[in-house]
Amino acid sequence: MSAVTKRVALYVRVSTNQQTTENQLLVLQEVAARLGWTIVQVFADEGISGAKGRNKRPGLDGLMKAVARREIDLVAAWSVDRLGRSLSHLVTFLGDLQARGVDLYLHQQALDTSTPSGRMLFQMLGVFAEFERAIITSRIRAGIERSRAKGTRFGRPPTAVRKLDAVRSGLAAGQSIRVIAKAARVSTATVIRVKRATANEAQPESPTMSG
Repeated sequence: MSAVTKRVALYVRVSTNQQTTENQLLVLQEVAARLGWTIVQVFADEGISGAKGRNKRPGLDGLMKAVARREIDLVAAWSVDRLGRSLSHLVTFLGDLQARGVDLYLHQQALDTSTPSGRMLFQMLGVFAEFERAIITSRIRAGIERSRAKGTRFGRPPTAVRKLDAVRSGLAAGQSIRVIAKAARVSTATVIRVKRATANEAQPESPTMSG
């Protein structure tokens, strides 16, 4: 009984319109012929950065829909950077594939999760990705603590403060009370109070009479 042929989807991507996916396709087609794969679909994103998400990459979106429909057994790409820009992105992508029983082949990294050694490497990648996330989180927390120690406040200012600043800016620009109230989302009475308070602050103090 002959072995079942793998249904394979190729994914290729280039970042600029001056580049071509032809070389990536040639290499992957040679691998498929050598290993006896059947290429059922080719998905391409041309002139699209790897930093963009799935919603900005129609080729990747089509690939993942084919994966969800269980139309393929393995995804083949020339290199990990064709899929995404970080280790964590790769691990997330692999997790999505494995949830559907789909394997991944990366030519440059010699990664094939359909083999025991490939699965072991994937598990190691997951550990490193988790370590990377932990380091980033630790650095962010340390930075926040240093800033707080210096008196830096985080988060947006209270709504009342932001509205008050908007009212004062409108008054300084000579806008009408109604226009300011609408823009700052406050009542006209509030604008009038701020206007009076601002006027009082601007008045010079009366000189005291010496006896």
